[in-house]
Amino acid sequence: MQRLKGKIAMVVGAGSIGPGWGNGKATAVTFAREGAQLFCVDRNSAAAEETADIIAAEGGLAKAFTADVSRAGDVEAMVEACLQAYGRIDVLDNNVGIAEIGSVVDVSEADWDRVFAVNLKSAYLAMKHVIPVMLQQGGGSIINISSIASIRHIGVSYVTYAATKAAMNQMTRATAVEFAAHHVRVNAILPGLMKTPMVEHSAGLAASYAAGDIEAMWRARDAQVPMGHMGDAFDVANAALFLASEESRYITGLELVVDGGITLKVS
Repeated sequence: MQRLKGKIAMVVGAGSIGPGWGNGKATAVTFAREGAQLFCVDRNSAAAEETADIIAAEGGLAKAFTADVSRAGDVEAMVEACLQAYGRIDVLDNNVGIAEIGSVVDVSEADWDRVFAVNLKSAYLAMKHVIPVMLQQGGGSIINISSIASIRHIGVSYVTYAATKAAMNQMTRATAVEFAAHHVRVNAILPGLMKTPMVEHSAGLAASYAAGDIEAMWRARDAQVPMGHMGDAFDVANAALFLASEESRYITGLELVVDGGITLKVS
């Protein structure tokens, strides 16, 4: 439908940690299929290149870039490279995140700082350097990928993940208000239980659910969801597509829950 025709989209975390479709990878490809030109950023060079290659094979235009977006210098370089390649940034999708298992008693100070740097500082840095570009060009859309863990305890002990995503929600709301008059929209997506490579490769999550049994974990997570099954990366990608497109031009500061109804449950 070419809903993003003519737009330049930067997806941060555009690679996938393993075979299959992670949220960022699916989002980048979905944006390209809808007419956007992509700037695919990931800490893993091969993963970023893989996503860009998929887009190119489908006739789209994409460039890969390697960056650790918890580092200010890398983020500055990322934005500059995108501007050199395309001249503008219409959409920023912040899709970086890690989950470290542990309560406030269990988690180390080093792990606390690391998760906050990856999950929250990265989005702050990306917005810090992309918003001035959007202001100069007359607007844009920013999409922060949060989690239902930011608003509910879902049975897994990962306080760092929950805390960073809750902070991301408020950062999204505050930034949305501050830049609304300049036509910079800032929204968040809160995915629920998703079947993605990140979840599959998280030993801590598998241990929390089913003593390390991946297939048993999938069954347990399916059973938690009122719809009877987990979502996948394209459920997140399609939500991001709506928020990136002009169809959502009057929407900012939204927390869009994509969870099959799980947050509607009491237990």
